[in-house]
Amino acid sequence: MATRRTLALKTREQRELEHYRDHDPRPYVRERCGAVLKIADGDTPHAVATQGLLKPRDPDTVYGWLQLYESEGVAALVVHQHGGNRRRSLRGGRRHARGIVGDAAGRTG
Repeated sequence: MATRRTLALKTREQRELEHYRDHDPRPYVRERCGAVLKIADGDTPHAVATQGLLKPRDPDTVYGWLQLYESEGVAALVVHQHGGNRRRSLRGGRRHARGIVGDAAGRTG
C-alpha cells in the first residue's frame, strides 16, 4: 500500500504560506500556497487536487507542488511558473532560424 504524504509546518512556515495565499497578486501562487496549507491540515494531495481547489487539478500537479515546497520552500512555489503560451516563444525562434538560413542562401556566389 502507498505511503500517505503528509506535511508538518512550523508556525513561521504556516504564516508565510498564509501571507502568500492571502496577499500575493499572482493567482498561481495563491493556489499553490493554499493547496500546501490544506495538505498540512491533513487533507491528502489527491483530495486537494480533485475537490479542494477552485478548479480541479491533476493530482500529479499537486504532488509536484508539494515536492517543490518540501525541497526548496515557499520560494519554489513563487518562482516556478508553469504553463502559458509556448507557441509564442517557438515562433520567435523559428523566425530567427529562417532568417539565418535565408541570409546564407542569398549570399551564394
